[in-house]
Formats: sequence, C-alpha cells, structure tokens
Amino acid sequence: MTYEATARKDSAAPASERTFWGRLSGWGPYMALATFVTASPRRQFLLLAIFPVLWVLTQHVGPMLQMLRVSLTDAYPVAPGVEQHLTIEHYLKFFQDPLFWQPFFRTLSFATVFTFCTLVLTYPVAYFLARHVSPKNRMLLLLLLLIPFWVGEIVRTFAIMILLGNTGAVNLVLKWLGLIDRPIPFMYTSFSMGVGIVYLTALYMLLPLYSALEKLPKSYNEAAADLGAGAWTRFRRVTLPLTLEGISSGCTLVFLISTGFYATPVLLGGPSTTVFAETIGGFFHVAGDQWPTGAAFAIIMFVAALLLTASFQKIMTLLRKGDTR
Repeated sequence: MTYEATARKDSAAPASERTFWGRLSGWGPYMALATFVTASPRRQFLLLAIFPVLWVLTQHVGPMLQMLRVSLTDAYPVAPGVEQHLTIEHYLKFFQDPLFWQPFFRTLSFATVFTFCTLVLTYPVAYFLARHVSPKNRMLLLLLLLIPFWVGEIVRTFAIMILLGNTGAVNLVLKWLGLIDRPIPFMYTSFSMGVGIVYLTALYMLLPLYSALEKLPKSYNEAAADLGAGAWTRFRRVTLPLTLEGISSGCTLVFLISTGFYATPVLLGGPSTTVFAETIGGFFHVAGDQWPTGAAFAIIMFVAALLLTASFQKIMTLLRKGDTR
C-alpha cells in the first residue's frame, strides 16, 4: 500500500479514533514533505545516510582535523595576546630523536602479534558457532559471548589483573595442581598486556569471522569430501579461502584498535612494554606547549596504522583473487 493510500485510509477514520501519527499523516505540509522526500530512491538514500554521515563527520573526522590543526601550531592553547604560528617542528622531533622510535615500532609489532593471536584463538570459536551449533542455539551462545563486552574496558582490565595476579585464579590453580611452588609473575609483562588486549578485542574478530563462516554453504565442504579431500585439505582449500573477507575485516579492526590502547598497557604492562599511546599521553599530561607534539605523534601513529592496514587489505584482495604477485 502506498503512502498516499495509507494516509487516505487513516484520514477516513473518525477524528476521535485517529492517533497522533494518523492526524500528522493527514496534515497537508507533512504530506507534501513526505511525498517530496520519498519521491525517488536517491532522496530516500540521502534521508537514511544524512545522520550516519553527520555522525562520522562530527565524531570522527572533525576531531582528527582538529588534532591535525593543533599539531601544526607552535603552541596550544594560545595565551592571550600571543600570535600563533604554523610549524612542522613537532613532526621533525619524532624523526630526529630515536628515543621515540622504540615505543612506536613496539606498538606496531605488538599490534601485529596480538592481532594474529586473536585470529588464532577466535577462529575455532567462530567455526564451532557457525558450523556445529544448531541455528536455534546460536543466538543464545552469541549473547553469552557478548555479555562480558557490555562492561567497560577498565573494569575488564581489572578482571585480567585479578586473574593473573600472584594470588589470582591462574596461580592458585597451578599451585593446586602441584605444577608450581611459588606464584609466577604474570603481571606487568608483555604476556599480561597481550592477554588483556586479546580479551578486549576478541569480539571485533569473532563477529566478522562468524558472519563469513555462517554464509559459507556446507555443500562446498561436502563436495570436497566426496572428491577425497581430508579435513585439513578441506579447511585449507575451501573454508579458509572463502572466509578471507571475514579474516581481513577482523584483522583490520583488531589491529587499528590495538595501536590505540592506552589504559590497558598502563595497567597491565611494565617499563619494558611502554607503547606509543603512553608516549603520546605523556605530552598531554604536561604544560600546554607540549600538546602540539602529542598531536603530531598521534597523527604519525594514525597514518602509519592506516598505511599498514591498507597494505594488508591489498594483499588480502590479491589472495581472494588468487593472484599473489
């Protein structure tokens, strides 16, 4: 039923029985506006897209442009009566001082390793949910996996601290099994930080993988089995290539998120695991004349992460096309 027919049907009802929306739909200016907006698919698309686009521009692009502007100023905020000048010296500081290179490359290497670990750990879970769980139970199990992510990052990080502490569950179980005599110092190491980041980013890997595996027809593996392919061959030649899109999306999300973690490395890491986000944060914790340097370093980290993910996406595209040149 068209909009005009619906409006006419509602307007034909007695005034006392018409709802607010019914009376509104019969109002002339509203009908003219609704007819104009829905007159073509392009206008309908613009109506649906305007709010997401505004959100991206105001909440994502806008802050990044402001950060870029701050990074190019000699001081921020500007004192009254002081003229502000544009400069690139804050970017040059990163390239001229090797002291900043170690946390920068450590962040990229940690993000790469943690992304791979997240993929290895969540792929079997996604495969089990998509291929071996009945459809009526999938939503329940997904809900159970989503519940921990309703809690904030800080709370979940403290949960990892309790779990890996000297008197935490891991050490208590190992001691109860007789495998250790004294607690293992898990905390404030790259291991504890890795466990925390993998735990915090698992959902962003799990959902794309589950979506890709759930759409994969089971008949493909059945046909491969009929042709004599074993379980490993079916996974390597059928399942894995057809889920590369989900792997690509999940790895991109986890890598980008991992490069920007601040609270988790501070709480779970130690002196030998300082990441670039902590270096950036240090510039914003001091006087305002260091804010442009922190902004410049943030832009450098942002651009480097985007370039690496773009290269990764290019490689995955070539693999999906069967061209590894």
